[in-house]
Amino acid sequence: MSFSRDSLQMFLAVLECGSFSAAARRLGRVPSAVSMAIAQLEAELDLTLFDRSSRNALPTAAARALEPQARQVAAQFNLLDAQALQLHQGLEPRLVLAMAPELQAGPWSRPLATLADEFPTLEIELRSATQAEAVRQLHDGEVQLALVFERPGIDERESFLEAGSQLLVAVASPVLGNRLLDERLRAEVRQIIVASGEATGSDPQMVLSHRIWLTDSYLATLDLVQAGLGWAYLPAPLVQPLMASGALAEVRFDNMASRLRLWVDILWLKSRPPGLAARRYLELIRAWNPEEPRRG
Repeated sequence: MSFSRDSLQMFLAVLECGSFSAAARRLGRVPSAVSMAIAQLEAELDLTLFDRSSRNALPTAAARALEPQARQVAAQFNLLDAQALQLHQGLEPRLVLAMAPELQAGPWSRPLATLADEFPTLEIELRSATQAEAVRQLHDGEVQLALVFERPGIDERESFLEAGSQLLVAVASPVLGNRLLDERLRAEVRQIIVASGEATGSDPQMVLSHRIWLTDSYLATLDLVQAGLGWAYLPAPLVQPLMASGALAEVRFDNMASRLRLWVDILWLKSRPPGLAARRYLELIRAWNPEEPRRG
């Protein structure tokens, strides 16, 4: 003895329309079919759901008590239908992205909100990984997409989308930041780098000092920089509020700019084409990035 999907639909239609005839018109049924279905449901439940003493079908207290759960079950049926359709269209059950730590403070996470709305059953995992680790995970099949800084060569096994750029700013505590770092001092003053195991995990353009500390996240790097333990290249969106408040200062170099703009690529393997959610993510990145200046 239970609601079927069909009787649930009729029950909610009568609740919303206020009569059997109006519910029948909405559902494309004849009024007698709706009336009989509700009567059968009432008999099975041993409950009176609608008062028929007037021309309208007035819900009883029992019907009102059942309404919240009925709507929840109907929503679950709709969600199940949508998920089945999306799986048929190629939706991956889980989308895993590896992203360089410096990119997590940029706009590349914004499309995930749209994916959450469009694919509510999709599981998303966002991994923080150094450049080399992100590429390794991609080729090992652990992730579907890898967001990394542009590399000098092209791997023929990969496809990529140019996804804009990230501005990195050399920052330090105010005391260190207000010093002019010439080539000698730049080599001696400690640089803090987001990497894993070795400094070579970072982009070579970013390693300027002979004295290096490594962290596995830009937030850990930021803590060390604010403590005055060295300087670091950090994403502009992360450090700009701190620079404006005076908590951080931009490092001054004598022979080079303190700001570094690096291009960003999204990689996937040609042998494993993106699924529905990954394709939608790439579409959203393309739509967000139409006017980004192209690299030469």
